[in-house]
Amino acid sequence: MNNYIFVDIEKLNKLSLMNIDINKRAADNIRILSMSMVEKSKSGHPGGAMGGADFIHILFSEFLNFDPKDPDWINRDRFFLDPGHMSPMLYSILALTGRFTVDELKNFRQWDSPTPGHPELDVQRGIENTSGPLGQGHTMAVGAAIAERFLAARFGELFSHKIFAYISDGGIQEEISQGAGRLAGFLGLANLVMFYDSNDIQLSTETSSVTSEDTGMKYSSWGWNVIHIDGNDQEQIRKSLTAAVSQKEKPTIIIGKTIMGKGLLDNEGKSFERKTSTHGMPVSEAGGSVEKSLINLGADPADCFSIFPEVKEYYGKVLENKAKTASVWKTEQKSWAASNPELDNKLHEYYSGEFPKIDFSAIVQKEGSATRNASATVLGILAKNVGNMIVASADLSNSDKTDGFLKNTHAFKKDDFSGAFLQTGVSELTMAAVMNGMALHGGIIPACGTFFVFSDYMKPAVRLACLMGLPVKYIWSHDAFRVGEDGPTHQPVEQEAQLRLMEHLKNHHGVNSMIVLRPADSAETNVAWKIAMENKTTPTALILSRQNIKDLPSDRNNRIADALQTDKGAYIVQDCSGTPDIILIACGSEVATLVEGAILLRKDNLKIRIVSAPSEGLFRNQPASYRDSILPEGVPVFGLTAGLSVTLQGLLGPKGAIWGLNSFGYSAPYKVLDEKLGFTADNVYKKVREYLAVLK
Repeated sequence: MNNYIFVDIEKLNKLSLMNIDINKRAADNIRILSMSMVEKSKSGHPGGAMGGADFIHILFSEFLNFDPKDPDWINRDRFFLDPGHMSPMLYSILALTGRFTVDELKNFRQWDSPTPGHPELDVQRGIENTSGPLGQGHTMAVGAAIAERFLAARFGELFSHKIFAYISDGGIQEEISQGAGRLAGFLGLANLVMFYDSNDIQLSTETSSVTSEDTGMKYSSWGWNVIHIDGNDQEQIRKSLTAAVSQKEKPTIIIGKTIMGKGLLDNEGKSFERKTSTHGMPVSEAGGSVEKSLINLGADPADCFSIFPEVKEYYGKVLENKAKTASVWKTEQKSWAASNPELDNKLHEYYSGEFPKIDFSAIVQKEGSATRNASATVLGILAKNVGNMIVASADLSNSDKTDGFLKNTHAFKKDDFSGAFLQTGVSELTMAAVMNGMALHGGIIPACGTFFVFSDYMKPAVRLACLMGLPVKYIWSHDAFRVGEDGPTHQPVEQEAQLRLMEHLKNHHGVNSMIVLRPADSAETNVAWKIAMENKTTPTALILSRQNIKDLPSDRNNRIADALQTDKGAYIVQDCSGTPDIILIACGSEVATLVEGAILLRKDNLKIRIVSAPSEGLFRNQPASYRDSILPEGVPVFGLTAGLSVTLQGLLGPKGAIWGLNSFGYSAPYKVLDEKLGFTADNVYKKVREYLAVLK
């Protein structure tokens, strides 16, 4: 397929009428814009963007389906960028498709600019994912591909579309690529097409300094269709993409050998391509000649941010065709909707993020259950009632009790996405990034589980979920040292404090970037799930116990009504008449220990208030009047936490007393650990009396 147009260059460059290869011209325009953006901002990564220009042009102009008039179109193909440092390439192609202006490109990497150094989620502008931490972008694409297959299994192949990903040498090297590659191949995600920009250059070295692997063989062993091409040969790109989108059995990786800094010249007019220096600094600082390179690529150095008129005209026609294709599909979809009104209603519900009404207060729990078991009960209800919920586990479904969901469905396998459970294997970071991809795709409510201590593996993807505002649900069981015999490697101590920091950290919409809930009993677990399911704007973490917990008492004999106050972050479980002598506060299983300790303290005629604080972040969001009603100024406060003492410091203040665990745990039965580490009613009594004595 040759795309040629005749352009009156004499009017533009005072030259004669000539035949121009519009595809080369468009790719060079991307190179020029990418280089110019980095040069003007005096920071960025020009080389890779210039090398990838040919692929990105062919993909967006000839293969990627999207509606220029409807960026949210549910059946658009998705493009996931993995190397976020190649943002100049993405912004440039999106400028050609009308999503960015030239002035916005000129403001690259500046304050309040829509063109930050690494792309940030903005579907209206064609950016499907926040990218930067290498390896996560293409793993999100795997999640989106699973979501597409899940939805097509329910609504039909009319709703099938492609997921395209772009990965670099660094993304291939990141460990997460193994989990993503293995999972995509195992599930036979033929709707996934990934371009590997193999330019043999990374930030500080050539790739030959760090690896000699055969990447194609690696992906082939995972069950991928592997295609090798010259990544700057547009005809080879076109043929490889044609083959990839026709693939029915396997995901495809197109390994394209590209030229870092393609088109660059030095001050002597010699080639300045394939230079490590151009990976991460402006061309002028890297040792190349900006002026000579611009001229070599066909640009006017005095007007380097222009979109060539012929390229603009060409993309105008491209966008017309894209709109027509989308319009045809929407006509078919209307006909489908008329014939399938119930399915159409369900489709709209799925993409709205809403879920069927569930009375969480009516879910019956076994008395004295571990909160992981209480969570399993809720998950069983959700599996039966929420048709677009997907739950995943990293080889721990029978321990983190996500099997409460699995028992009511079945796991995905190749060619069968009729179930709703994803067995990711032992790959927590992969799992978390895959969940992000599902959320980004839309139409899915994703949740995933593992042991709380292994949240450490997940944090890079959790952080991106917080930044993007993705409503992923994290189910983290085995919440404290009471994991017991498995010992300190499996006993979380500092993890809760780390996660609580995300409740302090605001996202770009000015709200807490995450809701973190550690329920104290089964009733609170019901409500925690209610909060999680109703939260459509940020991630939610549920931190759950391994061991059984006594149900908390209720002053009004209605425990579930009390627990509904969980949405305030902290509330009074038991109170006294008048002003308390001391307030006892905790979250999770420690609240029950405080209840037992309070029985001993009341024998000394002390007036006790017990507060459960499952979410510090939600509590801080409450009006000052409510916060003061729970924790009035001037009343001593004692906190109990199975994590670091600092976990409760923000609630108690500098004058409060905290009994926490400020060392790693130990291997022993959990009841022995309770005694040895001081998490008993007797020790609560002792420490409170010591604290009050000091205050006197």
